[in-house]
Amino acid sequence: MSTPTTDPDLADRQAPIGPLIVTGDAPLADHLTRLCAAAGTEPRLFTGEPPPRGEWESAPLVLVGDDFADRCSELGRRPGVLLLGLDLDDGAIWVRAVRLGAEHVLFLPDAQSWLLDRIADAVEGVGPPALTVAVLGGRGGAGASTLACALAVTGARAGHRTMLIDADPLGGGLDVLLGAEQVGGLRWPDLAGSRGRVSGSELAKALPELHRLSTLSWDRSDTLTIPPEAMRSVLAAARRRGGLVVVDLPRHPDPAAAQALEQTDTGLLVVPAELRATAAAHRVAAAARMRLTDLRVVARVPGPAGLTAADLARGLRLPLAGELPREPGLATDIERGSPPGIRERGPLARFCTSFLNEAMPPVPVAGGGAL
Repeated sequence: MSTPTTDPDLADRQAPIGPLIVTGDAPLADHLTRLCAAAGTEPRLFTGEPPPRGEWESAPLVLVGDDFADRCSELGRRPGVLLLGLDLDDGAIWVRAVRLGAEHVLFLPDAQSWLLDRIADAVEGVGPPALTVAVLGGRGGAGASTLACALAVTGARAGHRTMLIDADPLGGGLDVLLGAEQVGGLRWPDLAGSRGRVSGSELAKALPELHRLSTLSWDRSDTLTIPPEAMRSVLAAARRRGGLVVVDLPRHPDPAAAQALEQTDTGLLVVPAELRATAAAHRVAAAARMRLTDLRVVARVPGPAGLTAADLARGLRLPLAGELPREPGLATDIERGSPPGIRERGPLARFCTSFLNEAMPPVPVAGGGAL
């Protein structure tokens, strides 16, 4: 007997179980099969008789043609059953839907877009969306990219499914900070044409992976912008996977970065405890708060003139997320290819662990415990 596993990426490596299609109507079956193919999955099709009860209960989604509604109602109620109508003028379909326990009654092609998304959600096993944290610098060189990398490294080390997204085209590339610039995988220029729905699991598999996290960064080309539609699609896919998504944002958000802010749960504004940095951070905070409600300040201490973290937060009128003392050896680690946050007892890792412990539920492990 196999032992249950809690490997968060196992589901991405196994072929997803497709929906169940139950109908004897050939045109409807063909239409539904093509929709499943568009969602990247292959359905189980039953055209002559209802499916076995085990398959009925285990499928992630069941699509029942109205011609089989009465026969399938004998299999028992379960979530995720959709009834596909064959006749718009047949009002009795709603009675059959109640007997079947269907969540929705659909007619194609009118409901095609909605159904395609529903199939893709079922195949991906959509649960709670990822906690999405955006990191910004209050001034140039504040250390936002360093903190973003450290958050991602710490989250992955704690067992969270983690994706790091570089939304700053002038930042030099987060793959370099991670020591992953030579690791194969897609970069932003490869995804600039993304529109509509992107598979979260396929996205993660296509990106460079190092330190147990997936990273979407820039390459070394001259590409400096991506359409906001691409950011919207890619970030939505990342969020659907659940876990943790960390986004490194520029101080002056372009349309793509602004789109990322709109999908962000919490923003961390990194500000050195300096008077000029505080003044500059006011402008960054004002722009970010137009699209983000939960913005907190992370104070880099100590300052040159005794400005405290509490003073900094009070001056910016933002809640204080915490302090970041200087970390000896950090610059040397980065030059040698060791990412920020890799030292578990360093100030960066301690801050990130504290923040994530408060913001995210612990990762469950086999036997009902938690990491």
